[in-house]
Amino acid sequence: MGIFKKIGNALRKTREALSRKIDALLSHGELDDDFYDELTDILISCDIGVRTSMDIVDSLRLRARKNKLRNGDDVRKELKAILKEEFAALEPFDIEYPAVITIIGVNGVGKTTTIGKLSKFFKNIKKDVTLVAGDTFRAAASNQLNEWAERTKTRIIKHAEGADAAAVVYDGISSAKAKNTDVLLVDTAGRLHTKTNLMEELKKIDRVITREYPEAHRYNLIVLDATTGQNALNQINAFNEFVKIDGIVLTKLDGTAKGGVIVAIEKDYHLPIAFIGVGEGVDDLEKFDYDEFVDNLF
Repeated sequence: MGIFKKIGNALRKTREALSRKIDALLSHGELDDDFYDELTDILISCDIGVRTSMDIVDSLRLRARKNKLRNGDDVRKELKAILKEEFAALEPFDIEYPAVITIIGVNGVGKTTTIGKLSKFFKNIKKDVTLVAGDTFRAAASNQLNEWAERTKTRIIKHAEGADAAAVVYDGISSAKAKNTDVLLVDTAGRLHTKTNLMEELKKIDRVITREYPEAHRYNLIVLDATTGQNALNQINAFNEFVKIDGIVLTKLDGTAKGGVIVAIEKDYHLPIAFIGVGEGVDDLEKFDYDEFVDNLF
């Protein structure tokens, strides 16, 4: 399946929800104040966010008057243009090598699965990859990551459950240097900002990487579950207090009608979406493309 079809399938629920509601709204007739109020509510319902939805609709209102928009196709075309202009200011998420990519996030968002898929992604583009089982807190976490390592034929560095996570990362860095590894993927324990000890552990991991591997290109990616909607924004805010977030991996996009949260993330945090989950398979993780996203949204 091609990337365009994968993204289209992943956004199917969001697109159907938006299209159905917009079609019903446009069938009422004129683009009047009631239309714009209802359109704002529709965008909010897809988790684009209140302020962002209002800004988009205000821009549409001005363009509709200027360009004399009259039908649904014109409205959709203008909405796409507005969103693409919003995203145009974002730098694309590009990775330089050697790279250390630390995966962070709360419990249950799919961090370990994401790392397994990322290892396959990088191996598909001919990069040498090593996994680091830095989640020593959750029972059987390293075993789960080991299964992904076997599945993707990737090296893995791990210690016993309960070990110092920073020590595992230290060993991973030593291995990466010795073997000239292109990508070191570091798993971490799922944590909430209220778990002070785990957040401090995250800062310690960050310090170890900075000290022991200064020549590497550093990336902290937060994994967010698209089905949580606006709560994803709270998670970004909480983690950003402890480590610098460089990009986002959005999982379970195919399981929600609220994929508009991507727009809210860009508007509020100006963080690039690095990868999106577009299915359950090992190859169902794709680099994110904003133009493709917008084209498949309406």
